[in-house]
Amino acid sequence: MLAQYTREFSYNLKLSFPVMLGMLGHTFVAFADNVMVGQLGTAELAAVSLGNSFVFIAISLGIGFSTAITPLVAEADGAGDVNKGRAALKHGLILCTGLGLLLFAILLFAKPLMYIMDQPGEVVEYAMPYLDLVAFSLIPMIMFQALKQFSDGLSETKYAMYATVLANIINISLNYLLIFGNLGFPKMGIIGAAIGTLVSRVIMVIFIWFLFRQNKKFHGYITGLKLREYSKAMFAKIINLGFPSALQMLFEVAIFTAAIWLSGVLGKNPQAANQIALNLSSMTFMVATGLSVAAMIRVGNQKGLRNFHELRRIAFSVFFLTIILDVIFALCFWIFRDWLPTMYLDQHDISNQADNFEVMAIAAKLLMVAAVFQISDGVQVAVLGALRGLQDVKIPTFITFVAYWIIGFPISYYLGLHTEWGSTGIWMGLLVGLSVSAVLLYIRFNRLTQRLIRSKDKSPAGV
Repeated sequence: MLAQYTREFSYNLKLSFPVMLGMLGHTFVAFADNVMVGQLGTAELAAVSLGNSFVFIAISLGIGFSTAITPLVAEADGAGDVNKGRAALKHGLILCTGLGLLLFAILLFAKPLMYIMDQPGEVVEYAMPYLDLVAFSLIPMIMFQALKQFSDGLSETKYAMYATVLANIINISLNYLLIFGNLGFPKMGIIGAAIGTLVSRVIMVIFIWFLFRQNKKFHGYITGLKLREYSKAMFAKIINLGFPSALQMLFEVAIFTAAIWLSGVLGKNPQAANQIALNLSSMTFMVATGLSVAAMIRVGNQKGLRNFHELRRIAFSVFFLTIILDVIFALCFWIFRDWLPTMYLDQHDISNQADNFEVMAIAAKLLMVAAVFQISDGVQVAVLGALRGLQDVKIPTFITFVAYWIIGFPISYYLGLHTEWGSTGIWMGLLVGLSVSAVLLYIRFNRLTQRLIRSKDKSPAGV
């Protein structure tokens, strides 16, 4: 019985592993920034957290919207329809580029909100100029996501990984030179980190397009795009799929962003500790995200073939694999909760030693909560991927809103700001929201696939 699912593990990992590395690469950019900026002090680390909290919301909209491209391309690939796949790429790229420009403009206008959010004044002063450059990097970042989702839809998941590895090398190199002023370069502090992020994201777009041009499989899709010719129907289809997906990701990312802001109300040290725990949790989440993409691709292929029994079996194999990996991550967080925060701060910095030790102690407590919600977070994102493969996005959007904002956020707010739990209380709300989301999304997928199977079995000749 179990073997029907476990035999899919190797292919699921093969398909998702490059996606995992690519997504981890995005997170590693933030990890490198956090570790290197953390050597400057807790205020600088909190400033990066605050500035990125605005960017994370915008990125979630861009990434969520771009996911509409993958199931459309996967379905076209399963049906052998190159023209449909090319149309999904062209229209998706146009929409994502426009969205990147719009989000950049919105972030510039939203910057003054930092002054009225009851955040530490020193942190806000550091965060303002940092946000300018990182906000501009949204444009190439979301363009890259469109190209990545197209590549994923063709089951060619390695190209985004290659581009992200290159971006990390560039980012870390520029951080080393510009944050600390090494090798004769100016010492720019967190502005140097922002420059590294911007340059690395521009190069990602250029490099992944170069890789596409080297692969004959892509030629039919990337040649003859004719950007001036477009279909309103295809734009509408991508928007109908992409907008709810963007909202799904927004609702989740926004509640983690709210945790950053709530932590800022508690002070710069709780905010810095929140950033450490959030960054570590983001890395393990990207593994589940990779499996979510695998679910989306494989479910999309089976939907194109109308093989719903196989679709359901493959999806469950992804869910089981996600749970196994997240249990391992949970154990790692629990066992190493005291050591992991030490990577981010200089324990030998005498002038900031008291702040640094307080931050590490708070972060260790948060990692205990993060250990528990690894499983809930992994399951909910894997099931969301399968639902996107079915092109079912509207009901899941409603589910995520209820789970995170009607249930999770009020718990975070009350326990975090009105009880002695403080930062740990904020994260308890996250745990509850993720758990409710996982359960409700699974129920949705289970009912939907059973309905599709019954409908096909009842139709003439199973068509």
